[in-house]
Amino acid sequence: MWSSEDIHYMEMAVDLAGRGEGQVSPNPMVGAVIVKDGRVISEGWHRAYGGLHAETDALASCIESPAGATMYVTLEPCCHYGKQPPCTSAIINSGISRVVVGMTDPNPLVSGKGISILRSHGLDAETGLLENRIKYLNRVFIKYITTRMPWVVLKSAMTLDGRIASAVGDSRWVSCAESRHFAHILRGRYMGIMAGAGTVLADDPMLNCRIAGMRQPVRIVVCSRASLPETSAVVRTTGEYRTLLAYTPEACRDRLQALQELGIETLECSATGDGRVDMRDLFRKLGETGVDSVLVEGGGEINGSIMEGRMADEYYMFVAPKIIGGRSAKGPVGGNGFKTMQEAEEIDIRSVTPSGCDWLIHGFAKKYGFGAKCLQE
Repeated sequence: MWSSEDIHYMEMAVDLAGRGEGQVSPNPMVGAVIVKDGRVISEGWHRAYGGLHAETDALASCIESPAGATMYVTLEPCCHYGKQPPCTSAIINSGISRVVVGMTDPNPLVSGKGISILRSHGLDAETGLLENRIKYLNRVFIKYITTRMPWVVLKSAMTLDGRIASAVGDSRWVSCAESRHFAHILRGRYMGIMAGAGTVLADDPMLNCRIAGMRQPVRIVVCSRASLPETSAVVRTTGEYRTLLAYTPEACRDRLQALQELGIETLECSATGDGRVDMRDLFRKLGETGVDSVLVEGGGEINGSIMEGRMADEYYMFVAPKIIGGRSAKGPVGGNGFKTMQEAEEIDIRSVTPSGCDWLIHGFAKKYGFGAKCLQE
């Protein structure tokens, strides 16, 4: 069905779309290439949230008239007014005669309507080229737009024997400098970063992104009783970075007011039977506030709650070539755990790659089918 030229130009569009990573959420990453008489006459991508969509970005920079040309675009053109006018209108008015679309937009406001409008105006509109690759690229957007729940990424660093800290709590540093640098890149990719009160008390992290040009995530601290000390780094730097505290109804109201006066946003969540923040309720409420993705850098207890609730979508696990031992040394996942191997959460491993002297294991919840073979088309 697809020619080698079609595949080549859509691959270009996918690469362009990826340039919007960490800049466009909660919108999707989209790329567009316009080809006329076998020549690329323009390229575009969605560069920033609220800015031009990929299609109009490409049309705005054409080096010649696009009349009669083919547009390759990774996502179905929108057909409604949002922060930008409908891309379908711009395409129709440009005189483009053929549109090749990577995947249909899962947004109910579009979802096939954009393709229908193009076809009703006489354009040749085809869909499904490199669809799996584009679904992978926009996995955060797809989950959020269809469920209003954020994409949950669990990141941890451990020794070869599965410890995240020594028996006395020392954890600086489990992973090497290269791994810690990549962790900051991950912070810039996702809208929120989450840690528990235990991690904040033990490590006093800033929970910010230290990569120039990348967006700062919303810092989300899970602290059931709002006992976060005012001397902690996340509280002291609230004026620099947006910070949100998730708590339960049992939290001290005076402490909440004190933290609110310092600029911390607070979010009351349901409590579990043992008085902890109900993580599913927290993720639901984060989604309602517009947070489409969360990088979890918590300790074993938060990770355990997420795993037991099967709420994690993606995993980045750094394994350092160190053995520390110790019966009481903590592992990356606490809680009660699963009782049997049959119940265990299965992960599709996408890659195992060196990260300095460490190894990085990257995987997904098996339900997505994003394993190492998923992009072969």
